Amino acid sequence: MNVLIAMDSFKGCATSRELSGAIQKGIKKVYPVAKINAYEIADGGEGTLEAMVANGCGKIFTCNVHDPLMNVISAQYGILGDGVTCVIEMARASGLPLVPLEKRNPLVTTTFGVGELIKEGLLKGCRKFIVGIGGSATNDAGVGMLQALGFSFLNKEGNEVGFGGKALSEIVCIDTTNALEALSECTFTIACDVDNPMYGERGAAHIYSRQKGASEEDVLSLDANVKHFASVIKKELGKEVAHIKGSGAAGALGGGFLAFLNAKLCSGIDIVLDAIAFDTRLKEADFVITGEGKIDVQSLMGKVISGIAKRCVKANVPLIALAGGVEHTAFASHKNGVSAIFSILQ
Repeated sequence: MNVLIAMDSFKGCATSRELSGAIQKGIKKVYPVAKINAYEIADGGEGTLEAMVANGCGKIFTCNVHDPLMNVISAQYGILGDGVTCVIEMARASGLPLVPLEKRNPLVTTTFGVGELIKEGLLKGCRKFIVGIGGSATNDAGVGMLQALGFSFLNKEGNEVGFGGKALSEIVCIDTTNALEALSECTFTIACDVDNPMYGERGAAHIYSRQKGASEEDVLSLDANVKHFASVIKKELGKEVAHIKGSGAAGALGGGFLAFLNAKLCSGIDIVLDAIAFDTRLKEADFVITGEGKIDVQSLMGKVISGIAKRCVKANVPLIALAGGVEHTAFASHKNGVSAIFSILQ
């Protein structure tokens, strides 16, 4: 019997590694000679760094960066065993939990720290970057990140603009002269599981900025500012990225990656599964065990279980899903490739 374990963490309760260990013990108790392969899984958000490093024989590093309010903090990033692939969770530097509730304001918060993490990876020789962009506190379209990487965004007086979503309205010119040369040698794969454009009714500001501290007036300003910046990108760089699916992710950071770093936006779970050659390993498996803290209808919409189920269907391999809580809406998931769902609660 060959079993493939691909568990997401149960947020706040158990890590992917802990869950995999418990499942392995249970299997071995019943079937001692079972061959088991276990991998840490995440969907591009929280936990992606640890999962990628663990599966890729990598190492986690710590450095000082600036948080969304430009305070110096310590943040982690990873380098995989190949020595050239750097894994970054943008939330480690520019995430919403880093900003106290009373100070949340996407008009001023910046992605500068994300650029500093990328710069650290460059200094260590990395030229391939995998970046998870979930959980941001920002709506600056990646301008802060790009400023940290040497790009300049100038106002009508020819001076560098400040930080945050408010500054986008002042940009009239883009200067790439001092952008780090090593960036031209790099590839960026962005874990992005939303399809929002940069601006408009389904854009970054209208859909996500309220949870980052924006008032209704702020939402309109932020949306107008991102729209203005997108027009500057078109004028200065000759690129139209505003309506590409996912360009509005993480406060339009997705658009910044597309326009300036020629990034590729991908499903987070697919990035993780491809990194461990999941499809190849699936060929040897009799069945797969996956799961997350709660399984509901959202679990079937681009998250871990959904991504694994699609591949199991294609390979005709049964999939068992485990969770702490299972909503009744999830039981329709057998139509989407999940053979069985169980709650771990007695």
